[in-house]
Amino acid sequence: MSTPQPRGRYAKGVERREQIIQTATDVFATEGFEGTALKRVAETVGVREATLFHYFGSKQELLTAVLEERDRRAYRDMDQESGDLVTSMPWVARRNATQPGLTTLYAVASATANAPTHASHEYFQQRFSNLIENASRDIAVRQAEGTLRADLPPEVLARLLVAASDGLQLQWMYDKTIDMAADLDSLATTLFAPVGHPAHQPATQ
Repeated sequence: MSTPQPRGRYAKGVERREQIIQTATDVFATEGFEGTALKRVAETVGVREATLFHYFGSKQELLTAVLEERDRRAYRDMDQESGDLVTSMPWVARRNATQPGLTTLYAVASATANAPTHASHEYFQQRFSNLIENASRDIAVRQAEGTLRADLPPEVLARLLVAASDGLQLQWMYDKTIDMAADLDSLATTLFAPVGHPAHQPATQ
């Protein structure tokens, strides 16, 4: 039978793991996650690069932890904005534009994590499920208020909103002149507007 580790040693391990996640999130946000990024993280934390994987089973496991921290920070700041997901999406897009490394990490990981054995598969599966569920709930409330079109189910509009957000991020990676926030605003105020809303009327000459 193995001897349990002392509580103090375990607590220090948890603290160091959290320090690595926070540092990696900050470094990846501006410098990206490839090349010398892991070396920079290790240097900042004060350990060797190989030591990082004493706390994470693989590079992908660390990247997944960074994506989870990215979500935690975004939701924390969104709560302060106190808007629903429909109105918050443009704000999220503006935030993502200031964190190109994390935005690229999300896009790359989401495109390659579809295999059930991938380290990030469960993260993305749960993320999309929760995002659609929360957005559908917010959309249903606004449909009842008459501020969003009600001729499509909330789940359909939620999937379109998430698809537009992720698709715009991908295009933005190739063309930084794209204003993701403005395009999402247009989606919410025009395509999602109630049927008969002036937004659906042709522009007057």
